[in-house]
Amino acid sequence: MAEFSKNCDIYQGYNYRKDKQTTVGFITSLKVGDVELTADQVCKDPTAPETDLSAVAVLSGAMWELGVTDAVYFSGQISVGNKQSALALLYKDMTKVDVEFKFDVYEYDPVEKKYFKCLLPTDDATLKGILEKNGSDLNFIVSDDPSAEVQSPENYAMSIGIKPQPDAQQLTVATSFSNKVVKAWGLKVE
Repeated sequence: MAEFSKNCDIYQGYNYRKDKQTTVGFITSLKVGDVELTADQVCKDPTAPETDLSAVAVLSGAMWELGVTDAVYFSGQISVGNKQSALALLYKDMTKVDVEFKFDVYEYDPVEKKYFKCLLPTDDATLKGILEKNGSDLNFIVSDDPSAEVQSPENYAMSIGIKPQPDAQQLTVATSFSNKVVKAWGLKVE
């Protein structure tokens, strides 16, 4: 079975260079339960490098097995403030595990010679999911120690797995600037 799996370049995400064409990705909004993490990291939009992009997380990886009920997995770097908010949330008894999020993963198209979004919510929609469970643990992990990959701004590794809520949503997967496939994510329950 096919799957979407990308390793993203954290350094390129924080320090965009036009002469480097590696995969990058960003979570641009993330709300877990009642806590909304802040899009407080300013990066460059690879499709328009003169334009700033505000991110909750600079991604190191994104994975989805393409199934309608499969979780979407992200790993990346978050700011000090978001680390503090996320850890406070994790230390509580989490009764609300609803997640709302937006993200974009970018890849370089060597034929068109420009970046394109290779995984994204269709129509820039805010997706609704729930935190995935691994046994009795929620799949939401935040490091206590700062990352050594990019030291300024100070940032912390995090990973999250998000299953779709019972609602019909869509993700767009692209293999090039012009080849795109819209896939269902979540089933509507009547």
